[in-house]
Amino acid sequence: MRSSRGPCWLALAVIGPLAVIGATSSKASETVRVAELPRQTHIHGLAVDRQDPSRLLIATHHGLFRAGPDGRAERISEVQDFMGFTPHPTDPKTLFASGHPARGGNLGFIASTDGGATWRQVSPGVKGPVDFHQMSVSSADPATIYGAYGGLQVSRDAGRTWTVVGPTPDKLIDLAASAKTSDTLYAATENGLLVSSDGGKGWTTVLAGAPVSLVEVTPDGSLYAYVVGRGLLRSDAESLVFATVGDDFGGGVPLHLTGDPANPARLFVATARGRVLTSTDRGQTWSEMGAGGS
Repeated sequence: MRSSRGPCWLALAVIGPLAVIGATSSKASETVRVAELPRQTHIHGLAVDRQDPSRLLIATHHGLFRAGPDGRAERISEVQDFMGFTPHPTDPKTLFASGHPARGGNLGFIASTDGGATWRQVSPGVKGPVDFHQMSVSSADPATIYGAYGGLQVSRDAGRTWTVVGPTPDKLIDLAASAKTSDTLYAATENGLLVSSDGGKGWTTVLAGAPVSLVEVTPDGSLYAYVVGRGLLRSDAESLVFATVGDDFGGGVPLHLTGDPANPARLFVATARGRVLTSTDRGQTWSEMGAGGS
């Protein structure tokens, strides 16, 4: 659910009174069909809106959109580039992100406490302002947040202060924090799927031999990974025994995945082609968002 994917092969296939850096404006009322978004902007992350689970939050290069079951999306934020986008795991109104303001530069680590309408810089991060393309919040401890910028950074106080743990895994594509323990972290890379049990200091290979374009821990604790050439895989976090769910994404490689906290069978993905698809059977079958009222 979190990041702009950097590798070129994918192109082919508690917040203090800080300055508000993004606020709603007349542009926030813009409404488009989800299917039209790829022609206008890049999608960098997804999250089911916990305030209204019938709606999907879509973080893009040109602002945050909220889409309904009819497939229409309304821009709800100021125009800026949302990278590393991820929701707070328990507070429905709080969202986290990083990225770039419309005028250029980096946003640092930013947060919204009103569902995405306004945003504040919580911290510039180490050697910031940072631009976390990959970022993940621990469901086991929401105060623990990981981000990739100049190495792997971690915050243990909800993003106010950060330290560098060490280098990121080679050719990193995505990060996902475990729902079981705050020190367990998964990394999708061009070389496979890795896991760390010590907060990112050391890594062990779980799946090797092919690029993994996304890794995500859904609200029910399931671990999903998309392995190029194999498909979407699912495992429980403890066993790390993966089963292939399916691989029918209309010819596109999925880059972002999110799950519905109220319904584990309901998933969404955004593909490298910018399509947003939805599943109601844990990823076995997919349809275009807005088709059939999903």
